[in-house]
Amino acid sequence: MTREATSPQPSPAGSVYTSSVTDLTEGAVARRVPSLTDERLRVLSRRQPVTVAPGTSLAECLRAIQRTGTGDSVFVCDATGRLVGVLTERDIFARIVGGKIDLTQPVESLMTSEPRTFDLDQTIRDAIDLMQTGRHRNVPVVDDDGRLVGVVRQADIIKYLAESFPEELLNLPPRTNQRMKEPEGA
Repeated sequence: MTREATSPQPSPAGSVYTSSVTDLTEGAVARRVPSLTDERLRVLSRRQPVTVAPGTSLAECLRAIQRTGTGDSVFVCDATGRLVGVLTERDIFARIVGGKIDLTQPVESLMTSEPRTFDLDQTIRDAIDLMQTGRHRNVPVVDDDGRLVGVVRQADIIKYLAESFPEELLNLPPRTNQRMKEPEGA
């Protein structure tokens, strides 16, 4: 059985293969994103939050952030694991730029008390909304007793969404200006 090669029809932009892949990809993504953002936070892989006890010095909080290299905040928890506050690099650096700051002060002097939190049954959309409107990069996740059980970061959400579209991402050209005239491979 012989197949005749057909010549692809060029698109208005002049790109044949890439535009059809892009159209399919964008359509597939657009259809699936709403349902993905309605998933519960429990589906996200979460990193262990960096925690400190009340009374920890600001200098030690900064060292804890630097040591982990995974975040820009520390979560202040009492002896039972209940979240009492959050200290971000922004909190510290805003004060440093504004004047003198004593890094021997306890974390309570700069932390945000009673921070916004989520539970594992809230949606990814809820986290995205808070991150966009409240300029939060890290959202603490607590259980029914207020104990810290995790933290959802922007990177966690992006990773989840990217992993939900492996074919679409793998089929994209490596550079946005690169256009393929025909599909590669067998």
